[in-house]
Amino acid sequence: MSKYLKDLISKDISAKLDGVTDALLVNVIGLDANRTVTLRKQLREKGIQLMVIKNSMAARATEGTSLAPAFDGLEGSVAIVWGSEDIISLAKEVVALDGNKEYEAFKACGGVMDGEALTAERVKEVSKWPSRGEQLSILAGQILSPGADLAAALLGPGKTLASQVKSKSEEEDE
Repeated sequence: MSKYLKDLISKDISAKLDGVTDALLVNVIGLDANRTVTLRKQLREKGIQLMVIKNSMAARATEGTSLAPAFDGLEGSVAIVWGSEDIISLAKEVVALDGNKEYEAFKACGGVMDGEALTAERVKEVSKWPSRGEQLSILAGQILSPGADLAAALLGPGKTLASQVKSKSEEEDE
C-alpha cells in the first residue's frame, strides 16, 4: 500500500474517531459474517460503534490523541468500540458480550480511559463500577437523605402532639 493511500486511510479513521476520548479494543477475529452483522446491529441499538482496524493504521490515525496509548504494543488486527453513555456502560456491554456463548470469538483486549491504557483485566474491573446513571441516583439519594431526615424530625413531634389532641378530644366526646 502506498504512503499516500495510508495517509488517506489514516485521515479517514481520524475523522471517524474525532472527539472520542475513551474506547475499548476487542477481538472479533473468528466470528462468521452472520454473527458479525448481528453483533454490529446489537451494538448499534445501544449507541456503540465498532470498527475493525489494523493496529499500525490505528496508531498512525490516533497519534497525538488520547486514544494513542490503547495501540501501544499491540499486534495484528483488532476492533475498536466506542460510544454508549459512558466508558463504564461500554465496558459493561463488552464484558457481557465477552462471556456470551453466541459470540465466543469476541474478547476484550484492552482500551483507553482518560488517556490511560487499559488491560483486558482492567476493563473487567471497570465494568463492575456504577454507571453514570447509577452514580447520579446514588448522589441524588445522598443529597435528599439529610432533607428527609430533617423533615421527619420536624414533623414527628407535631404528629405526636396532633395525635394526643385527637385522642383527648375523642375521650371528651365519649
